[in-house]
Amino acid sequence: MGLFNRTKTVTAPAAAQTPAGPDLAHLTGDWAIDSTHSEIGFSVRHAMVTNVKGRFTEYDGKLHLDGTHPGNSSAELVIKVASVDTNQAQRDEHLRTGDFFAIDTHPEIRFRSTSAQLIHGDSYRMTGDLTIKGTTRSVVLDLEYTGSATDAYGANRVGFEGKAVVDRTEFGLTYNAALETGGVLIGEKVKLNFDISAVKAG
Repeated sequence: MGLFNRTKTVTAPAAAQTPAGPDLAHLTGDWAIDSTHSEIGFSVRHAMVTNVKGRFTEYDGKLHLDGTHPGNSSAELVIKVASVDTNQAQRDEHLRTGDFFAIDTHPEIRFRSTSAQLIHGDSYRMTGDLTIKGTTRSVVLDLEYTGSATDAYGANRVGFEGKAVVDRTEFGLTYNAALETGGVLIGEKVKLNFDISAVKAG
C-alpha cells in the first residue's frame, strides 16, 4: 500500500519526466497495521454548517509490499463497526442501529485493494472494493508514503497517510432529517482519512 504500479511516461527532454517514486525495495514483505499508532477517521457535514468527526478504534489490517514489482502490492482492512466513536455516546448508539450501520447484521466494514499506481514522488493512488452494510462499491484512495524506520524496540515500521470521499447513500446509509430552516441534518458525502503505521512481520 505505497509500493504501487509506477507508470512510466516517455517525455522529452528527460528532465521533464514524471518524478520517480522513492526506492522502496527494502520494504518488500508483509506488514500488519498497528492500531495503537494508527487512526482511521471520517467527517460528515452536520446541519449544513459544520462537520462531525469520528473514528473507528478497533480494526485489523495487513499490507503486502513488493518493492521490486510494486504492482504486486496489496492491502486488506477489516473494521469493527461497533467501535465507532464520535465523542458523543448517544450519537454513536444511533450510528450502530439500522438507521445507519446495522451492526447486528453487518458488524464489519471491509476493504480489499484491486489496483494501485504511482502519481508522483511520494504520492500514490489505490483503488479497492469497500463493503459497508452488505454493499460493495469501488473507491479510490489518495495516499502519501510518509517514511520508514526502525523503532525503539527494533521493529521495522512504515507509514502512510490517505484520504477518500464516499457517498454514504450508495451503501444504504440513507437516514436523514429535514431542517426547519431548509436543507438536511446530515450530508451525503463522507470524507475518510487514514494515518497508518504498519509493522513488518517476521
